[in-house]
Amino acid sequence: MSRADDVGARQERFRSLHIETYADLLRFVERRVPVAEAEDIVSSVFLTAWRRFDELPDDARPWLFAVARKTMANQSRGWLRRRALDVRLVSLEAREPSDDAGSAAVRIDLARAWRVLRPADREVLALVAFDGLTAEQAAAVLGCGRSTFAMRLGRARQRLRAALEPAESVAPSSFRPHDFKEQQAWTRA
Repeated sequence: MSRADDVGARQERFRSLHIETYADLLRFVERRVPVAEAEDIVSSVFLTAWRRFDELPDDARPWLFAVARKTMANQSRGWLRRRALDVRLVSLEAREPSDDAGSAAVRIDLARAWRVLRPADREVLALVAFDGLTAEQAAAVLGCGRSTFAMRLGRARQRLRAALEPAESVAPSSFRPHDFKEQQAWTRA
C-alpha cells in the first residue's frame, strides 16, 4: 500500500468516525455545558482525535466521550479561575482609594521601572507575579529547564530592583530605549 493510500484510508476512517459520533457527542456535551460552548468543545475533541489518530482504539466512541469529559473539566477549571479573578478584582475596586501620595509615587516608580525592563525580563516576572505560575510551570511555558528559568527570574528581579533605584544612583547608560526587534524578545525568553 502506498503512502497516499495510507493517508486516504486514515482520512476516510476519520470522516466515518466523525459522521458516526458527532451528533451523539454533541448531545453529550450540550447536556453538561451551555449550548453556545458545546460545538467548540466537540471541535476540540475531534482535533485531539486527529492529532492522536494512531492511538485511537477500534471502538473510538468511548475514547471520544472521555476526551470530551476532560475537555469540559479543563474548561470548567478555567471558568472557575476567571470567576475567582473577577471576585478578587471587584474586592480590590471596592476598597476605598487612598490619598496617600507615597503609594502613588511607588506605583509610578514601579510602572517606570517595568517599562525600562527588557521584554524577556517582563515576561519572566509576569509569569510568576501576575500569572501565579510556579518556576517549573513557567519553565514549561518558556520551553526551558527549571534551573534556567530560576536563573532568568533571579536576573530579572535584580534588573527590576536596579530600575527601582532612585534616578541619580542609576547610571544613565544602563538603560536605553529598546527597538522593535528587542520588543519581540519575550518570545525567546
